[in-house]
Amino acid sequence: MNTGYKHTGLLYHDRNKAELFFTEILGLPKVKSYVLSETLTEALFGIKEKTEADLFDNGKISFEVFYGNLPVNTNFNHTCLEVESKNEFVELTKKHGLAPRIVKKEGKDLLFIEDFSGNLYEVKESVKDRETY
Repeated sequence: MNTGYKHTGLLYHDRNKAELFFTEILGLPKVKSYVLSETLTEALFGIKEKTEADLFDNGKISFEVFYGNLPVNTNFNHTCLEVESKNEFVELTKKHGLAPRIVKKEGKDLLFIEDFSGNLYEVKESVKDRETY
């Protein structure tokens, strides 16, 4: 079996903040908007309500973003992203009011960012051993 990546589905509380995060910070265009019926949302996710969603996709990575006021569960779930420059990414996130988490592990800096709805992302640089923050 050959397995590949298709998309990550996330809950977001504010559509405008989602568009800011995914288009301005991650550079992913919104390619589709749609509504899941109450019946379909309940059958798939056990949530009995009609749900709006957007798909952000650049051909390499894709996020299916569902909108609602449900709590984002506390857990270890996160998505790992690869960027060209951690420094530029950190500055961009700070510019938009997000607080990057930089943690030392075995002499290296780990970078995590929480988006506007509490979804967590690990961020790695595509070229190893570049300058740190």
